[in-house]
Amino acid sequence: MRALITATLFAATVLAGASLVPSVISPAVAAEETRLAPAPAVDEAAGSATAATAYFAGGCFWGVEGVFSHVKGVRSVVSGYGGGPAKLNVDYDRVGSGRTGYAESVRVIYDPSQVSYGTLLRIFFSVITDPTTLNYQGPDHGTQYRSALFPQSADQERVAKAYLAQLGKSGLWKDPIVTKIEPVGRFQPAEDYHQDFMRLNPNHGYIRMWDAPKLAAFQKLFPTLYKAGWSA
Repeated sequence: MRALITATLFAATVLAGASLVPSVISPAVAAEETRLAPAPAVDEAAGSATAATAYFAGGCFWGVEGVFSHVKGVRSVVSGYGGGPAKLNVDYDRVGSGRTGYAESVRVIYDPSQVSYGTLLRIFFSVITDPTTLNYQGPDHGTQYRSALFPQSADQERVAKAYLAQLGKSGLWKDPIVTKIEPVGRFQPAEDYHQDFMRLNPNHGYIRMWDAPKLAAFQKLFPTLYKAGWSA
């Protein structure tokens, strides 16, 4: 689906005689709706740890990685594939078939003393993913684009369950919350050309249309959590 959208945007650019897609399509019009999710009523316990790992699936991993890379306290973000059978080796094309059980996902390594898991969830549901759309996000359709959380500890699972319940009672969405909590299985990093895609390709048509507005919304809604530089 993403490849088709990219090709369509390129064709529109050529027909318009423009050098960049943004002159053809306005990100402000094309962007998905964002909203400020509530602060988590339940969060992970404070401790002495300075590094923890979290996994998220929320549609195309380019934008998920791009937003989390600008969160203070996040040390690194890697795009990849998670949520499928651990013994199955996958790549972009196989996952793109929608038949592997894997979803485009990201691995986030963060410092819990600077940003909590609950805060990462709040950012995720505010500007990155719509928790009410089953097996699609924005223009991308299929189980590989589902919204899912992959807790890595009992504490993260406790926070994730509580936050999904909190979102369901918040009234921010008219449709029910369908984001699932799943085991990540064996997370497999995506191909090199997918890593840091938003940073390396800021003028890519898909990035300008769907992902740049998410990053702008994050900076606007969470100015104290935004950092200008990119995580590794």
